[in-house]
Amino acid sequence: MYQKQIEQLVVLQHLDEEIEVLEAELEAAPQELATLEQRYQAISSQQAQVQEKAEHLKEQKKRLSSEIEEDNLKIKKSKNKLMMASNTREYHAMMREMDNMEKLNRLREEESMTLSEELSRQDQAMEQLNSTAKELEEELESHRANLQERLNTAQAKLDDLKNSRAESGKIVPAPILARYEFIRNRLHNPVIVSVAEGVCTGCNISIPPQTFNELQRGQQIHSCPNCQRLIYWEQHGPAQSEQKEASEAEA
Repeated sequence: MYQKQIEQLVVLQHLDEEIEVLEAELEAAPQELATLEQRYQAISSQQAQVQEKAEHLKEQKKRLSSEIEEDNLKIKKSKNKLMMASNTREYHAMMREMDNMEKLNRLREEESMTLSEELSRQDQAMEQLNSTAKELEEELESHRANLQERLNTAQAKLDDLKNSRAESGKIVPAPILARYEFIRNRLHNPVIVSVAEGVCTGCNISIPPQTFNELQRGQQIHSCPNCQRLIYWEQHGPAQSEQKEASEAEA
């Protein structure tokens, strides 16, 4: 009876481990989708920023082109009027005005070239963002399509495991099951562990000799004095029990 209780507790522990993995998957799957959506939104925000900057650069280029064209017309008109200057003073004044406009236009042209280079960089950045956005969009569509199927499969398996757990729990006496649940709620798995050569495999600390002797008698389940996990002698474990039953059957 004692070994059967150990076997059922170990089975219960395996079921709890599987349940924990599935519950984590059920929690993580929607979060994976949410993370992808956040990344997609971040890329979309960057696209909007790059687009806004590109539009601003185009407006600046357009303004400069307009100003250059306007001043070129003025320079042309001034050259036509140059020969009509009534005196030297007026002639030099018109020359200075043309020089200033030509100098200003050269600066505008340099600024326009700088804007063109920056606009080219923004276009390249947009191409990269568009490529990343497309990949993310395809990944999102795939995740959305598979998410519900994954959740349904995991939930169905989880329900089966919980039913199996409920059946396994019925075999274990209520006080021992209560101890198991108490420890499980306060410690990470494992809850029940073997003792090998007088050492608890849960915390790797030696148990008192008297407790080890009692474990070897195989009359009741004990707790490790150090980590509080349920313990049993390794010779009473499920694997040893199966080997013993097989040997008896062959005999």
